[in-house]
Amino acid sequence: MSNGTDKVALITGANKGIGLETAKQLGKLGVTIVLASRSLANGEKAAAELRSLGVDVRPIQLDVVSDTDRVAAAKYLESEFGHLDILINNAGVMLDPRDGAWAKNATSTTSAKVLHDTFETNFFSVVALTQTLLPLLRKSVAGRIVNLSSILGSQTLHATPGSPIYDAKTFAYDASKAALNSFTIHLAHELQGAKIKVNSAHPGWVKTDMGGEGAVMEIGDGAKTSVELATLPEDGPTGGFFHLGESLPW
Repeated sequence: MSNGTDKVALITGANKGIGLETAKQLGKLGVTIVLASRSLANGEKAAAELRSLGVDVRPIQLDVVSDTDRVAAAKYLESEFGHLDILINNAGVMLDPRDGAWAKNATSTTSAKVLHDTFETNFFSVVALTQTLLPLLRKSVAGRIVNLSSILGSQTLHATPGSPIYDAKTFAYDASKAALNSFTIHLAHELQGAKIKVNSAHPGWVKTDMGGEGAVMEIGDGAKTSVELATLPEDGPTGGFFHLGESLPW
């Protein structure tokens, strides 16, 4: 391999936004980036941008809800590298209706389809992809799994009047991120003793398409938590929920 670290990272939804910025920051650290995106054409365009910055990047098509794509990604990693060091489950959707920064709480009218489609991308596909790639992560000397959650997945803050998110009730999205946090806790516990750390990241309210109106953080800062958790030292935490080095309540 051409980089000095010999580390390989797969990042889902990496053709734009926080995913692309995470790829950029990790790539500048010498990590080989497997840039996964639903559209290979969009992935190749993003990869060209990264290559111009000196990043070793390999674009692949990976629609996270596709079992065929997940299996193909595992086969590619196995044949090309023989292992995986970093998995960043970055791809996600927010399908709850919004008017301006946040919509009025519409939990009682949230459709089964919105719930199903949100969980399919934000939870079920993350579990499936991680399970598919876990044998390759076990071959790493220091495996790192980063699940892109959100402060909106914090049950504690949602239930606390006056908290920063108390009135931000996008039910399908929030519930999917709470479920994702549960996966982080359970998988980290199972992998105690293995050289794999599993953590949830809250990137912040970032100026992206999903961030929408009112977002306050620049994309460069929004990627920092993912990069930090992807490069944790051996004595770093596992099974936690973090934003810029600070723990968040579940």
